[in-house]
Parts: sequence; C-alpha cells; structure tokens
Amino acid sequence: MDKNDNIPALPHFIALETRVWEALVLGDAKADAALLTDDFLGVYPSGFSGRDDHAGQLVAGPVMREYALDQARLMVIGADHVMLSYRATYARVGGDSETMFISSLWQRAGDDWRNSFSQDTPAA
Repeated sequence: MDKNDNIPALPHFIALETRVWEALVLGDAKADAALLTDDFLGVYPSGFSGRDDHAGQLVAGPVMREYALDQARLMVIGADHVMLSYRATYARVGGDSETMFISSLWQRAGDDWRNSFSQDTPAA
C-alpha cells in the first residue's frame, strides 16, 4: 500500500485551512477549536500557542480582516499525516497587510482531519 492511498488531494486541505482562516475572520472560536487537535501546537513569531490560546484569541471577536492563500504544496508524511505549506497574505483587524509562509500538519481523526501543528515564518 502506497502512503498516498486514501489521502485527499491538495484542494481538500486548502479547504480545511480556509475554514481555520474563516473562523479568524468571523471570530468563531468554536469552529476554530473544532479544526485543531487537543494537543495542537502553534509556533509563531510571538511564541508558542496551544489550542485554547488559538481559539481564545477570538473571545472578543474577529482577529483577521482579510486573507489570501497561495503557493500551496502538500507533503504526505504518512497514512494519517500531511504537511500543507503555503503563503498567506493577510491583514489583522486594525492592522496592515502581512505575509507569512505557513506549514500546517494535518492528522487524520476518524473520517475527518485536524490541524495538530502550525508554524508561521515571516516573508523577507
């Protein structure tokens, strides 16, 4: 069996990642948390973040005003894990446009997929 068997294609993971970004735009902490594993780890220029921190930033409402994702690539890590890497250009609420290169590790959870790790690297 090839490690790519039963792994959805790139558009599936872009759609999942887009749901995370939409939660940030809508201020939907519940939707955000539902897409992350309990032990989610985010590594950001500001430091580390867990699932509760990531979803908790939405308690006061939306944190992103707009975003665009491009240059996406998918690396199959194993039967139940893929790494989605892409460039995000976005603007925080009340902020200027920023660009980051992001890598998100998605792991299979039954019939669904959950984001277990994400690292943001500022574009030069």
